[in-house]
Amino acid sequence: MTVDAGWAGLLLLIGLLDAPRGGGPGPVIAVVLMSVLVAVRRRASGPAVVGGAVLAAGQLALAVPPGPVGVGYLALTYAGAAFGPPWASRLALAACALAGPLTVWRFEAVGPTSGWLRAVVLSGFLSTPFVLCWAWGRLTRIRRAYLTELEDRAARLERERDAQAKVAVAAERARIAGELHDVVAHNVSAMIVQADGAAHVLDSSPQQAKEALGTIASTGRQALVEMRRVLGVLRTSDTAKEYVPQPGVEELSELLEQVRTAGLPVDYTTSGRPRTLPRGVELTVYRIVQEALTNVRKHGGPAARARVAVDFGERELIVLVEDDGRGSTDEHLTTGGADGHGHGLVGMRERVAMVNGCLDASPRPDGGVRVHAALPLKAP
Repeated sequence: MTVDAGWAGLLLLIGLLDAPRGGGPGPVIAVVLMSVLVAVRRRASGPAVVGGAVLAAGQLALAVPPGPVGVGYLALTYAGAAFGPPWASRLALAACALAGPLTVWRFEAVGPTSGWLRAVVLSGFLSTPFVLCWAWGRLTRIRRAYLTELEDRAARLERERDAQAKVAVAAERARIAGELHDVVAHNVSAMIVQADGAAHVLDSSPQQAKEALGTIASTGRQALVEMRRVLGVLRTSDTAKEYVPQPGVEELSELLEQVRTAGLPVDYTTSGRPRTLPRGVELTVYRIVQEALTNVRKHGGPAARARVAVDFGERELIVLVEDDGRGSTDEHLTTGGADGHGHGLVGMRERVAMVNGCLDASPRPDGGVRVHAALPLKAP
């Protein structure tokens, strides 16, 4: 608004200084009216274009020379094409086409001796600036609409990405619940069998019944630990049949052999004293290594090599998977990526969180990605 008012004031000043003395009030009135129209051309483009057309018709009827007011007509033409409604844009284009011929007809003496060819050339010359301003305005409108569409598309893609991330988290939680279902169900089934046996031999063999009760207590504690880990994790009924008892640390050798057969060289080392781990931790270790090597195959490139290291510490189990390939983007490593890939890292974080561990996935300085997971363990 301030810029438009500044241009309108400058136009008014130039018009008043250029107004011929003794020429009547017509030029001054035209300059004042044009300055007002220029000041409001953005906020009220349609009325401004109509007002400019009426003012131009009045100048032609009263034979008021255009003078500096002609610059205002250019501004109105641009505003009508760039900011006005469709009918205002069409009206501005029609006025552009008629501006040159009407000006020549009203203010130039055209006769048989002066030549019609000169009149046609002069008409085209006078109309060209108006047509160019109208075309510029149309390009501005198209570009503005294009940028608005890009902003809407970016916002839509962001919402879709967030929705995909939520779906990936929900699906991964359902998958984890299905994998641990067999573990918990096995413990509960064993408790039921032991309880039935204890009830059967309670009178005839109290010692066997006592041993069965001890087994029930131990199995129940283990099942309770597993159930606490999956507390709050929802599982749909249609995924219950997709899972079978899952592998653990002992099956890592088979997994690495499959990866090597697929063309990815992998070095595998272990340290510390291997021991029996909770079933949930076993599953977490296996899936971390599996998903990390899958990401290496996706993003590492044809010449990538990987290294897997498992360290059985006193208080925690350390899983390290790193490669020397091309690596992945920071967006994939943090949010799963805007293109829908990389959600396996989301699943890894969910798994590690369920066993109260921590996971770090970051690019290596010399190329590739480093995945480091620390899973807490009870002291042996």
